[in-house]
Amino acid sequence: MADIEELAEQLVGLTIQEANELANHLEEEYDIQPASAGVAVAADGGGGADGDAEEEEQTAFDVVLTGIGGNKIQVIKEVRSITGMGLKEAKSLVDEAPNPVSEGVSREEADDLKAQIEDAGGEVELQ
Repeated sequence: MADIEELAEQLVGLTIQEANELANHLEEEYDIQPASAGVAVAADGGGGADGDAEEEEQTAFDVVLTGIGGNKIQVIKEVRSITGMGLKEAKSLVDEAPNPVSEGVSREEADDLKAQIEDAGGEVELQ
């Protein structure tokens, strides 16, 4: 087992150039072709890590009304006060939920707007 662990450590420590040389040697000497699936998995795994980093660094949020709850009139009033919309536009936005109420706001403002709408009886998600 110690030999396998030592080999694994050596493989992990290879530079890109050394890994390419190893792949060429294995192909020439032993007719072993590198598997492209391994590259796809590594690339996909890297993309997922980048996606997590982007989520942690998010600075602008969208406040999305996802449901009306039991008090539609209060939710419409709250949407009007937040957006400055007229009654007809606010009613339409609420009736056709899910809809964004505010876009590209800071985390603090998004949390405040979410609390206001939830206090009125609406259901909200931050995106």
